[in-house]
Amino acid sequence: MSLYIDIHTHHPSGLHIEPEAKGIHPWEAEKGSINDVDFSQAQAIGEIGLDYACEVDKERQIDLFEKQLQLAQELQVPVVLHCVKAFEDVMKILEKYTLRAVIFHGFIGSKEQAQRAIKKGYYLSFGDRTWLSTKTIEALRNTPLEQIFIETDEADTTIDKQYLEVARVKGILLNELQQHILDNYNRIFAQHE
Repeated sequence: MSLYIDIHTHHPSGLHIEPEAKGIHPWEAEKGSINDVDFSQAQAIGEIGLDYACEVDKERQIDLFEKQLQLAQELQVPVVLHCVKAFEDVMKILEKYTLRAVIFHGFIGSKEQAQRAIKKGYYLSFGDRTWLSTKTIEALRNTPLEQIFIETDEADTTIDKQYLEVARVKGILLNELQQHILDNYNRIFAQHE
């Protein structure tokens, strides 16, 4: 088994634990229907959410987001969220559902937003874009190890390099970080393997 979990990648390597998520991205909200997606083998539903920086109609995004959250609740699988300039609406909508787990992928928000998500028991995933923002690095520093994931998303950077950078920022040994993330993964994915 790999020592690395890449919670969200667009380039699966087969070398690490890379859970398969299925869902309709908010950019595709006007084109897609959940009836077009085979969720039967999905370990998670994602990446789903809201993106208010794109041109797609907000109401259509919200409708699709809620339908996919309902499905995740019924299937009792985690959700992997895409959230851009829509944090308040995402948090409000999530309140309506009882979800196995919520993972904010590519989290780039503030320490205050991170704390609000953490208080709800949500997980934050950090990756390449983390290092572009001092506020996000500060959010990472303050995120409990029990609520962290790491990802490569679309980046060319390898997952092991992301782990090394997160371990450095958190001031812990690499193997300690690996164990915490493995524990997090097992906590929310184990029954669906």
